[in-house]
Amino acid sequence: MRKFNHRKLVLMLADVFIIVVSGIILNYLLSVTNVISAERDRGLLYYLVINLLSCALMMFALGSYSRLWRYFDIKDYGVCAFAMLIGFVIGYAVLSMMGRSPRKVFVLLYFLVATAGVLLFRFMFKSTFLTLVDGEGADAVERTMIVGAGNAARMILTEIENARSDSSNPIHTILPVCMVDDDPTKLHSHIKGVEVVGTCAEIPNLCEKNHITNIIVAIPSCEEDEKRKILDYCTSTSCKIKVIPYLSEILFSDEKPLISQAQEIKIEDLLGRKPIKFDREKIGRFISGKVCMVTGGGGSIGSELVRQIAKYAPRQVIIVDIYENNAYDIQQELLLEYGSNLNLVTLISSVRDYDKMETIFRTYRPQLVFHAAAHKHVPLMETVPEEAVKNNIFGTYNVAELSEKYGVDKFVMISTDKAVNPTNVMGATKRACEMIIQYKSQNSKHTEFVTTRFGNVLGSNGSVIPLFRRQIESGSPVTVTHPDIIRYFMTIPEAVSLVLEAGAMAKGGEIFVLDMGAPVKITTLAENLIRMYGKVPYEEVPIIFTGLRPGEKLFEELLMDEEGLKSTENKKIFIGNQIDIDEQKLLDKLEKLKHYASQNQSEETVECLMELVPTFDHNQSFDKKPSYAN
Repeated sequence: MRKFNHRKLVLMLADVFIIVVSGIILNYLLSVTNVISAERDRGLLYYLVINLLSCALMMFALGSYSRLWRYFDIKDYGVCAFAMLIGFVIGYAVLSMMGRSPRKVFVLLYFLVATAGVLLFRFMFKSTFLTLVDGEGADAVERTMIVGAGNAARMILTEIENARSDSSNPIHTILPVCMVDDDPTKLHSHIKGVEVVGTCAEIPNLCEKNHITNIIVAIPSCEEDEKRKILDYCTSTSCKIKVIPYLSEILFSDEKPLISQAQEIKIEDLLGRKPIKFDREKIGRFISGKVCMVTGGGGSIGSELVRQIAKYAPRQVIIVDIYENNAYDIQQELLLEYGSNLNLVTLISSVRDYDKMETIFRTYRPQLVFHAAAHKHVPLMETVPEEAVKNNIFGTYNVAELSEKYGVDKFVMISTDKAVNPTNVMGATKRACEMIIQYKSQNSKHTEFVTTRFGNVLGSNGSVIPLFRRQIESGSPVTVTHPDIIRYFMTIPEAVSLVLEAGAMAKGGEIFVLDMGAPVKITTLAENLIRMYGKVPYEEVPIIFTGLRPGEKLFEELLMDEEGLKSTENKKIFIGNQIDIDEQKLLDKLEKLKHYASQNQSEETVECLMELVPTFDHNQSFDKKPSYAN
């Protein structure tokens, strides 16, 4: 049942009182002063009743009771005055037809006095009563702009209106000041008294002009490109931003008001492309009924791999990780969700330990292996290159060798864009892993070996986003290495879905590459994240540029010069052409690299790594700016 609107009732009763009292007082003053003859009591009564009804009807018809009180402006005062004028004319006409028409002078004076009273009441309410009501809580009021003037906006304004008198309802602090919409036919129209004042492109200027502190994006049916463009406008302000979810995600019920479903924007909403869509049926056929092993299964990518694999009814899931805390966390999460319905095995082991890994392969006989175990932190691996080599290169070699030995159907390795023309040890080790996988593919009789390569993953361990969040929440400056540094980004679920679909479509030897859209400036990412916390970059939260770290470059690439691209069934996934690997040279260089790494000789390890990976330039100039960097 719809909640009764007390605000409209109070305003209407106030108008009734003012119109009636104005007529009575005016008639009394005229009778006392004898300026003009007063109306006879019976004639006055008829006129007051008819005039009251006609004025109230016109005020209602012209929307005088729809406008939120505190937002009355000159235009609204004009509408009230016009409604009163029409009401008085109708009242006079009705009485004339009844043969009881009052004198025109009295009607004119009555109109002026009653209209002045109605307008004065609204002015006094806005300037005086609201000050008393808001009082000390004025600072807590959120001056809000609504983006979109459609049905969602109407529902939100109704919810705000109904919550106005309930101080326990958190919605009552929201003050809808204005709306914006790109539909030119809606400009200067009103919903619940709130005006559409401009277009989405004007959001920054309108927010400043109207002192907006809060933005609600209420376009649940908009396309991803449109939504991203709107969010770009919103994040260029210092406002807090919330977004109404897509229509398919909205719950329509009295218990779950639309405005309460508004969500804070996520940083991934600001990626320069649409979310990638994947063939879930193909992935399901790939995973269902299989024994799946995930190395590094407790890490950010590995744990999401395990989560998504669990959804496709595998016969068994084996988590292998050296870090017991992360492995325990994902184990408990899955047990809570699936209980005994998921055959889950969690093993604390290192991919460096060939003998232990062989025991695991011999015991569980995995059919699908997803290799996510790796040291990924670029600066830290620069200080201990031998550890990156031991874990990334020879850990990968161990798992790949055992996958072939024990008849694994498919081996999927997680790589990175840092493997392309690497300038750091981590990237070079991942490129070496890609070479090992291609070597294995050239020689394997059963196992299909495949590599998936993508850019930075939002929220992963080592990602800049968790660091930025910690810095902002602790009140520290946000640190960015270089104002022009740019990266490709994707979400963790996207990265994992790519891995799974690539595994499903793999024939062996491919390097799958995701079309990640336009690269993102890290500085812009930091600014947007600061604004998402409702703070002003450089003013409330400083951004400090610390300089490029060892092995870091301004931009990353997704393909090597010698690699081309072939399209796949998924328009956003491509296959890099295979590069033949000289097997004997590869094995000889790996043997030499293993010797120096096992002896913990850092400089010699890096030199051998440069021999193994010809595109690895550890001394490259790191400040070369790409043409597409802003």
